[in-house]
Amino acid sequence: MGNAIMIQGTASSVGKSVVAAALCRILRQDGTNVAPFKAQNMSNNSFVTADGGEIGRAQVVQAAAAKVEPTVAMNPLLLKPEADHRSQIVLSGRPHGTLEAREWLRKKPEFWTVVSDALDSLLSEYEVVVIEGAGSPAEVNLRSGDIVNMRVALHARAPVLLVGDIDRGGVFASLLGTLELLAPEERAIVRGLVINRFRGQREVLDPLPRMIEERTGVPVVAVIPFLPDLQLPEEDAVALDNRAMEAAGSGEVEIAVVRVPRVSNFDDLDALARTAGVNVRYVTEPGEIEGAHVVILPGTKSTLSDLRWLRARGLDRAVVAAARRGAAVIGICGGYQMLGETVSDPEGVEGAGPDAEAGLGLLPVETSFSMGKKTRRVRFKLNGGDGLLAGASGIEGEGYEIHMGTTRAASGACPSPAQYVRGDGGLERHGAVSPDGRVLGTYVHGLFDSAQVRQTILANVAGWNGLTPPRAGGFSLDAELDRLADTVRAEMDIAYVYSLIGK
Repeated sequence: MGNAIMIQGTASSVGKSVVAAALCRILRQDGTNVAPFKAQNMSNNSFVTADGGEIGRAQVVQAAAAKVEPTVAMNPLLLKPEADHRSQIVLSGRPHGTLEAREWLRKKPEFWTVVSDALDSLLSEYEVVVIEGAGSPAEVNLRSGDIVNMRVALHARAPVLLVGDIDRGGVFASLLGTLELLAPEERAIVRGLVINRFRGQREVLDPLPRMIEERTGVPVVAVIPFLPDLQLPEEDAVALDNRAMEAAGSGEVEIAVVRVPRVSNFDDLDALARTAGVNVRYVTEPGEIEGAHVVILPGTKSTLSDLRWLRARGLDRAVVAAARRGAAVIGICGGYQMLGETVSDPEGVEGAGPDAEAGLGLLPVETSFSMGKKTRRVRFKLNGGDGLLAGASGIEGEGYEIHMGTTRAASGACPSPAQYVRGDGGLERHGAVSPDGRVLGTYVHGLFDSAQVRQTILANVAGWNGLTPPRAGGFSLDAELDRLADTVRAEMDIAYVYSLIGK
């Protein structure tokens, strides 16, 4: 069996995912066959593995850091929130039903065998497994049902590095308080402390690290600087609440993304946001759509409820008005479903019973939900045409689908913006586009990751608005992970960390 090291935190969003990704890349750089693992993730940003399974986005980034193909064993349990107290359970990459929060807490221990088997499979395949915890191990009210923090560490015999976020304040109290609330056998395996997101000069921090070590007996193994320009896909929609959406300048392509309550896979828009000459802003009010050259309805975990939210705020009328004045409107996944004529749920997939709602009517399609969920990777070829797709004929790219429901033409012919390239070389129609080519709907996540697709669509939008075409960005996830690893390596006692895992 391989060795393991676990990254836990004093709270959610203190940087566990990023530290785990950094260690995966450092180990890989040093020639170690390494893989990531997180027992349970809660996120609507997910990804499809090669075999069609669904896992959290954070473990996909960590797998990229380790330079291995992501698998469902790396995140055997994924919770996808559908409402404030209800989530879809994805078990070993496949839908396992929907549970209310109270029922989930009662049933959670039943999933331990799946979690431990997945971890054991990785330990048998890799030299080192970098494990990420969830929330905080000091949540004593959840300790009896723990399947993601200390129970995992004890099972894997993994030393724990505990991460605290100094940027939010109170890092000394957070680290000390967490250690005080752990059981003796749990505290014994916490072998290092990490102070994350430090701003300023290191000498200003003294004597805090020494005081922490003297008080706890656990060394501070790293003080990681705040990295405001770090560009990694976000795991959680909480990031959108804190993300500054600043205009890059005047006379550029303005993209308004409707920030629906149950937004999912919003990393679809990351590549657009990184493109020079483009300003991506998330909007929740009708007036914020005015002036936008492109309006995007992103994916959502609850199409019907988010469609009602859209209508209650008057955003539906604002999107339609934008289309009528000539702005481009793009719907991705759930957003595509909203652009059609109707969305129906005869089996109560998204709620307690049969339901239906009129869509925005910008595309001649209708969607009906059923219990089956489609998760697959796809290779697409654009058809070209007018509007957004002018000059796009033959452009190919790759992406993935994650959705409930089937979308079909409501009546008559419905132009298709793209075709899927099947394994046998055959083609199948995909998506829908308006006659003028300025309204487009697709189920493809990752559409804009293709520089050629992105550049062509943005150039068309710029052209009909009399703007300078934006320049395609040169972002590289691999280079960004190298930069992260270099920063963490310089600030962490790597020799000590390696001693913990017998390297």
